[in-house]
Amino acid sequence: MSRPIRVAIVGAGPAGIYAADALLKSDAAQAPGVSIDLFERMPAPFGLIRYGVAPDHPRIKGIVTALHQVLDKPQIRLFGNVDYPGDIGLDELHRFYDAVVFSTGASADRALDLPGSDLDGSYGAADFVSWYDGHPDVPRTWPLEAEKVAVLGVGNVALDVARILAKTADELLPTEIPPNVHAGLARNKAVEVHVFGRRGPAQAKFSPMELRELDHSPNIEVIVNPEDIDYDEGSIATRRANKQANMVASTLENWAIRDPGTRPHKLFLHFFESPEEILGADGRVVGLRTERMELDGTGNVRGTGRFTEWDVQSVYRAIGYYSDELPKLPFDPLSGTVPHEAGRVLTADGTHQSAVYVTGWIKRGPVGLIGHTKGDANETVACLLDDHAGGRLPGALSPEPDAVTSFLEERGVRYTTWDGWHRLDAHEQALGAAEGRERVKVVEREDMLRHSGA
Repeated sequence: MSRPIRVAIVGAGPAGIYAADALLKSDAAQAPGVSIDLFERMPAPFGLIRYGVAPDHPRIKGIVTALHQVLDKPQIRLFGNVDYPGDIGLDELHRFYDAVVFSTGASADRALDLPGSDLDGSYGAADFVSWYDGHPDVPRTWPLEAEKVAVLGVGNVALDVARILAKTADELLPTEIPPNVHAGLARNKAVEVHVFGRRGPAQAKFSPMELRELDHSPNIEVIVNPEDIDYDEGSIATRRANKQANMVASTLENWAIRDPGTRPHKLFLHFFESPEEILGADGRVVGLRTERMELDGTGNVRGTGRFTEWDVQSVYRAIGYYSDELPKLPFDPLSGTVPHEAGRVLTADGTHQSAVYVTGWIKRGPVGLIGHTKGDANETVACLLDDHAGGRLPGALSPEPDAVTSFLEERGVRYTTWDGWHRLDAHEQALGAAEGRERVKVVEREDMLRHSGA
């Protein structure tokens, strides 16, 4: 093949952009060369970083700078506001490209089989994150009437949710937070936030830096019960083998032994409390029942038969994300991922689905930090290029770069481009500059399209 390898990447979040970067850094980029088109259903790129990271995490959002450098490369084009499969399906992608990589991530809440989960006042954390991050496809308001709130889960998303609920709106105003979110949080009545984990401090999935950031707010008093600081042989082994787990446990120990402070909002971190039921009355959340757990020697826990009812008026379920099933691709509903072998999509009979690959959370599930998707991308791209070198890619029927552009225009798809992102980016920064902020995020999809010149 004398022409460049044509690759479509569906999903322009970190995973997709890292895959594009891996392709550009490969030997194939020299000869015959690579040509990459990223398709993103949102009008703007960056996926999880724009719509999944809390606005008060500028350090993580700084990753965008590195992703910008990749998308600036001339071998890459961005097609935003393009839905798979509504605007372009797998058959069309095979027509225009030699290979297709899916990096669609995970944005829904994993289901929790807990009585009372369907009560009014019981929310999925992913939905709340989408609201406070200004996702264009969710409601513009959020009910924040509860004075006492429970958050189920001991991962970084649970920390983000708890921190946003416990902070004041004015603390978040210097960030890129949209005006509707600031107005909603200004009416937030929460003064107590309780985070529950069924296992112990050594098993918490927090990142050490994320955990310590809880204590940086002048309005949040972080409280840990000394009785929750407990370790067995398995927990001690975990601390010795895992530096991050040891740092998390040490931070929790220090908070457990300090004297109570006077900050107005209280954030309680509870361990060894397993949620058993969300309690309701008249269809609304009125409490949470948990069972006290104890360590069994291996780092796992068992029930004690002792129960506590907590006075809370809303519950946020932060037990993990779940990917959407992709039409014309196999799907494992248990893991919420596409079956694969090193990134090559596997059909039901165990064979490779021709010229189709996955990377990121749709490949391995929603675990790990953003940077961990680099390894996924490298593995997947290596398989793609190996298949190309071995003649196992059937080849695009219409590989001309203008062919896909004509197809989208004929279908009337209002797509955005990389140049369009620069225009939207400049507009958001101008909105922020008028208020002494770095940027103000545009929320409405139509406004995003207009400022992008779609």
